[in-house]
Amino acid sequence: MRFVLDMDISGMTASGEAGREVARILRYWAGAVQRMDLKPDDGSVLHDSAYRPVGRWTITSDESERPV
Repeated sequence: MRFVLDMDISGMTASGEAGREVARILRYWAGAVQRMDLKPDDGSVLHDSAYRPVGRWTITSDESERPV
């Protein structure tokens, strides 16, 4: 199984907030993930502080989905 987190930070870099937003999103999910079962096909949309969707995390069971 793989835990895959994909986030589009292009909209954050224009405002100079990319580091702060990515850190906030990672802190939130780092706290939440320890209470999850983490089964294949689990996942969720990632939102920035303005609640705009900026990515997704997923659990995959297929090694072919490994990022390059």
